Amino acid sequence: MDLDFDVVELEESDHPREGEQAPDFVRPLVNDEYWEDVALSDLTAERPVLLVFYPMDGDFPATYIWNELRDRAWDEDHDVTIVGLSISSPYEHKTFIDERAMSYRLFSDPQNGVAEEYGIVNDLDGMNGISEPRPAVFLLDEEESIQYTWVAREWPAFPDYDEVEDELTALRERDRE
Repeated sequence: MDLDFDVVELEESDHPREGEQAPDFVRPLVNDEYWEDVALSDLTAERPVLLVFYPMDGDFPATYIWNELRDRAWDEDHDVTIVGLSISSPYEHKTFIDERAMSYRLFSDPQNGVAEEYGIVNDLDGMNGISEPRPAVFLLDEEESIQYTWVAREWPAFPDYDEVEDELTALRERDRE
């Protein structure tokens, strides 16, 4: 197959694992109308959270990831809040939400500090001091305990969406017990 891009192996990440506490943070959380500073812990206090790290808005991995999540509509079938996080600005997030017809909210982290806290920084080749989060998914329960993780080992890479759905179902079943 002739790809228009190179697949790049990423260095090993030192991300938090299942059973560990997710690092909390406060960043602008953007929806289709406005944004405000919100703590991750504010979201997990309400229900489990699927935190999706992705590269900047508008690139093909972001478009693919969010189209897939929108089409799967897990937030309708599971008691989960799905939020994204990238280096894109609130203005870019607003445009991206509108273009993708998404109901999800997106955290804005232009300095990539949250990805650094999570150990998933991807330094961009040839751009000294410029980084973005590598694609990653963290499923957090109401106590911010990590129930599931997937972190890309190469770029581009995408989560196993069926596996994520299985984890959402398993979390729902544990909550019913």
